[in-house]
Amino acid sequence: MAKLNAHVSTLDPVWQRICVEARQVVEDEPLMGGVIHSSILHHAGFEQALAFRFALKLRSAEMGEQVLREIADAAYADDKWLGQAARADLVAVVDRDPACNRFVQPIMYFKGYQALQASRVAHWLWNRGRIDMASFVQMRISEMFGVDIHPGAKMGKGIMIDHAHSIVIGETAVVGDNVSMLHSVTLGGTGKEDGDRHPKIGNGVLIGAGAKVLGNIKVGDCSRIAAGSVVLNEVPHSTTVAGVPAKIIGEAGCPEPARSMNQWLTEFAPE
Repeated sequence: MAKLNAHVSTLDPVWQRICVEARQVVEDEPLMGGVIHSSILHHAGFEQALAFRFALKLRSAEMGEQVLREIADAAYADDKWLGQAARADLVAVVDRDPACNRFVQPIMYFKGYQALQASRVAHWLWNRGRIDMASFVQMRISEMFGVDIHPGAKMGKGIMIDHAHSIVIGETAVVGDNVSMLHSVTLGGTGKEDGDRHPKIGNGVLIGAGAKVLGNIKVGDCSRIAAGSVVLNEVPHSTTVAGVPAKIIGEAGCPEPARSMNQWLTEFAPE
């Protein structure tokens, strides 16, 4: 196993860094040795570690770890994009979250990252017509992490969900690449309409804590939604919206709001 692990790591710099950091955790905190070895160092590669964590966190009296592990392994083997997206998400968290300075942290401790990866497996099930299993996984993600992402929602890559508590994303929502959102964000519908009824979030968008984006509306690339806003109308690209209901208050203020994580509104920014 160790020889295979070393070979794979030379081909995968993300996995190589995770393993180096994991060994350092064991050295610094020996009491973490068991969980670090079972979650990281025991596995041949990144996808296998993710599948293990998926099964470990979502297991219950209703469905055992072995079944969930087989589902996740099948998903990662069938769709290589899942692993690519998980790597991009990991890099996004380390790049954007000042509380994170190691790749091993999101995998082990950050529920936003773990919930997002689990929801990707649920989406894989949904797209293959396994609606009930996808719905079961969605339920367990909500119970375990406090994050409710419908398995029909389409999530891009390079996404950071910071803190993640009370995130709700509806069935027909689409979230682009390199998006950042904070806790208590809702991408929801309005009323009881059926069909395509949820927001379409562009690339590079920053969504502040507690923001609600409602209805089948588009939020343009590289826009900012201020914390606590309620967005009911389309948002042009590279703009900032704020308020209840949200209104355009200016430009986004930077080329990549989701990466800078700058949430100051210009008129309220400190001097």
